[in-house]
Amino acid sequence: MELSGLLGHEPITVADAERWASVLAPVVERDGEPSILFIKRAEHLGSHPGQMAFPGGGHEPFDLDLEETARREAFEEIGLDRSEPSIVGQLDDTTTTSGYAIRPYVAQVPDRTYDPDEREVAEVTTLPVADLTDLANYESERRERPEVGDTRVHYFHVGDYTVWGATGRMLVQLLELTTDWCAPESVDRVVPAGAEFPV
Repeated sequence: MELSGLLGHEPITVADAERWASVLAPVVERDGEPSILFIKRAEHLGSHPGQMAFPGGGHEPFDLDLEETARREAFEEIGLDRSEPSIVGQLDDTTTTSGYAIRPYVAQVPDRTYDPDEREVAEVTTLPVADLTDLANYESERRERPEVGDTRVHYFHVGDYTVWGATGRMLVQLLELTTDWCAPESVDRVVPAGAEFPV
């Protein structure tokens, strides 16, 4: 994984959105190999319960900017001190069906034990980049979604974890910018609107 691949990337930004959020995509060096840190959202949450995500959340008026939002939310969710992340780049803004625009910041963070806030986070885990870039662990589908139109949905299956949705879209770009991995041009299947998600 070469994080220098982010340096020349000019992120596509959203000009306006109903609501703003930001996340950290944290890169951890573990046993000499790069891994990416994820949270598993608590099952009782009303929005995206149980899904894998990057630490982060909604922008508040008292935040200086969206980077400050990501640092604050990561501290609140997993105990990552605001001074610990070393921001190395920014991915494209990602919009969601719930009306959010999410700004993702890629950051190097320490390899240590984190303390999840049980009100929001069920688990903190790291997934090796070598596993995330193994095509045997990847699949995608194309589906028609009434609210956004024709959409490609990415799934990364590593052990008992599946990364998908908005986090999956962000992960695709992160891996394509920093590794030799590219999402295959063809999808594994085309599914109709309303089909169950395979997670």
